[in-house]
Amino acid sequence: MASAGKTGRKPPPIRGNGWGALSNQLILTFFILFLISLGYSYLSNQSAQSEQIPLSELARDVQTGQVKSIIISGDKLEITLINDTKKISQKESEASLTETLRNYNVSPEALALIAVEVKNPSGWGFWLLNLLPIVLPVLFVLFLFWMVSRQLRGASAQAFSFGQSKARITNPDDQKQRITFKDVAGAKEAKEELTEIVDFLKNPKKFLEIGARIPKGVLLMGGPGTGKTLLARAVAGEAHVPFFYISGSEFVEMFVGVGASRVRDLFNMAKRAAPSIVFIDEIDAIGRHRGSGMGGGNDEREQTLNQILVEMDGFEPNEKLIVMAATNRPDVLDPALLRPGRFDRRVVIDLPDIKDREEILGIHAKNKPLGEDVKLAIIAQRTPGFSGADLANLMNEGAILAARENRIKVAQYDLIRSIEKVMLGPERKSHVLSEKEKKITAYHEMGHALVASVLPNADPVHKVSIISRGHAAGYTLKLPLEERRLQSRQEFLDDIAVSLGGYATEQIVFGDITTGASNDIQVSTALARDMVARYGMSDSLGPVALDVGGTSMLTPRGAIVEKFASEAVSAQVDKEVSRIMNDGLARAHEVLSKHRAALDSMAHELVCAETIEHEEFDKLLVINGIQPKRVEPVVPIAESEAAGV
Repeated sequence: MASAGKTGRKPPPIRGNGWGALSNQLILTFFILFLISLGYSYLSNQSAQSEQIPLSELARDVQTGQVKSIIISGDKLEITLINDTKKISQKESEASLTETLRNYNVSPEALALIAVEVKNPSGWGFWLLNLLPIVLPVLFVLFLFWMVSRQLRGASAQAFSFGQSKARITNPDDQKQRITFKDVAGAKEAKEELTEIVDFLKNPKKFLEIGARIPKGVLLMGGPGTGKTLLARAVAGEAHVPFFYISGSEFVEMFVGVGASRVRDLFNMAKRAAPSIVFIDEIDAIGRHRGSGMGGGNDEREQTLNQILVEMDGFEPNEKLIVMAATNRPDVLDPALLRPGRFDRRVVIDLPDIKDREEILGIHAKNKPLGEDVKLAIIAQRTPGFSGADLANLMNEGAILAARENRIKVAQYDLIRSIEKVMLGPERKSHVLSEKEKKITAYHEMGHALVASVLPNADPVHKVSIISRGHAAGYTLKLPLEERRLQSRQEFLDDIAVSLGGYATEQIVFGDITTGASNDIQVSTALARDMVARYGMSDSLGPVALDVGGTSMLTPRGAIVEKFASEAVSAQVDKEVSRIMNDGLARAHEVLSKHRAALDSMAHELVCAETIEHEEFDKLLVINGIQPKRVEPVVPIAESEAAGV
């Protein structure tokens, strides 16, 4: 199923602490005041550079011919001497400059030698020049008080809105974010279950008249990336109703009562917009067993859960409000959440099968120009166990690879490479193996591939490579012949033998073992232990599920108890696991010893080619006298539907 993009309306901006923002504003204000003071001081200093002289000295300079020009601005005199020295003076307000200088016995001939210019300041400039030193400080103080009051109002409003819900809302008229069931590939059973919810939201009268009660809560359960959020949004898009989206962790705060307040506010908003859908993602963050100490065990989380329980099935029935939730841990939820009347409908979303994967790839390929050689059916066949999110990432990585090589279309080769990149990580081109390490890696990987090709219940090999990816120096890609929901004991035993094929090859060829088999041993040991302790596949212990070693068990009442197996049983389990591992190693040794010539030939070919694909690998098997396993041809969805398959 396609991956769920957890989007809605953009969340409101996160506001910082009110007092912190206020202190920042105060610092900015004082910095502006400092700049104004600095500018005023600079202008004052510029004015102070011109010497101020009395009128008597001015009269003496005029009489002696030392003055070149005088500029009159009101009562202010700007004097320029013969040597270009600037001086200022102040004349009498009642008399003109000529009359004033004549009173100081300046001759008319001396006055005639001076260039006198009169500048009359405009009314606006005059008043601005005189009032600015008074008005500017007043305006600055008023601005400062306005900023302080604004920040205080914001801080108080934030305190009052602390208990409000932070849910994002997707309106039904928002065509850009609207998603319908057409945008969700696969999950046919889940969509059938949810179709009833859509019918009820569209036409509740039909159900109410016949006395039917639609489920109030729908719990979507599935692994990460299977598309739980996408399905919930598709239900809202199909029903054309408002969609309220919030995560379970957004209810929990350090203050007791805030989560419950946000739950009340969320349901009040949803009731006013009814019919509507409330979607709580990752509900296990607040819905764990109460009183168990799990998830923090604080009163705030339990009060939030209690409020959700009351809102879902309290004294006030919500006839047109559907609550949907998603989790990948349904086993830890409180039983009160799962009882009838609350989340009484549980929808399980599995990983997509091969046809679903092809449909999902088609959805994610809509906006990508694909080359003529692209066959999504082959990509779907090579991606068993991929979730919708993995497939979306695969298509995106393929487009990135094509863009990186400056091509305008995504080719099949890009998608094949992106599968390995999603599964194992990018190629480590800088990690160059020495000739000895390259030979050991080639024999190791070909040991896996050869054992998988000979054992009847092992999956066929699709690719063998000694190019480093992630933490692996090389890898062997095996894919099943068909989709499987169940796995048999013999298939597990063959898988263990295949996992130990590289370990056995190193023993046979080099007479020594390396650290390259560490992950193979871990995986096969864990599988053998599960066969004994979980699946009842041991002949000596029989069909018994054992908890080997101390494990924390959560009882239905929420208590935690420590459960142990006896020492005798633990020793018996260890002995049985060791026997299964040794049997698998012996089978791998037998296969490799029998086909030693084929192992040497194919390992040498791998050293030279570094990567061997499925077709070439089958040819090598035939050359060495081994019958390759038959792989059914992949039929695209369109062709299978046309043929009536």
